[in-house]
Amino acid sequence: MKLLHINASTREADSQSLTVAKLFIEELNKNTNLEIDIFNIFTDDLPEFDGLAVGAKMALFSGGNFTEDQKQVWERTKQVFDRFASADILVFNVPLWNNGIPYKLKQFIDVVTQPGWTFGFDPEKGYSGLLTGKKALVVHASGVYYNEIPAGFGTDFATPYLEDWLNFIGIDDMENIHVAPTVVNSDFATTKANAENNARDLAINWAKN
Repeated sequence: MKLLHINASTREADSQSLTVAKLFIEELNKNTNLEIDIFNIFTDDLPEFDGLAVGAKMALFSGGNFTEDQKQVWERTKQVFDRFASADILVFNVPLWNNGIPYKLKQFIDVVTQPGWTFGFDPEKGYSGLLTGKKALVVHASGVYYNEIPAGFGTDFATPYLEDWLNFIGIDDMENIHVAPTVVNSDFATTKANAENNARDLAINWAKN
């Protein structure tokens, strides 16, 4: 099986979401034959989905001709999608930024989420996801926010957004692990240990299935 690890953190040594995601992958790899691909969205080649890319998309779906620049950007876009679509297992580690996802992760989502690639559309039935048969894990981390914290301490729009997007593209076999809070926490050791135990248990379960 092929696993794509999508790292949406800017930090390496101090990222709690990255630490738990790596632990999950290591545990899963002990019991399965994995081909592991890592996409660091802040450092890997991720094309802008700007006017040039939109123009290429419109030319493709209207049957028009690409300019040379449009051809190049669409080829880069397709390369990112191919890495994404070829994976059997998707692992994301995602810090909570301003109640949502990092902007580069949204850019990644906009690059790969294209009609005919990740979803289809029927005028009577609506949208249908095309990337069925995959598993996904999202490891979230946040400094202050955690489930059931009072409203004055923030909101988590990242978890429902990513769940909705994955379901939209056909991936309904997904799990979330939250490492939170990482900063305002007098017993972070226990919080992290619980997240790590959840990661180990999930890896064992997925290896069996």
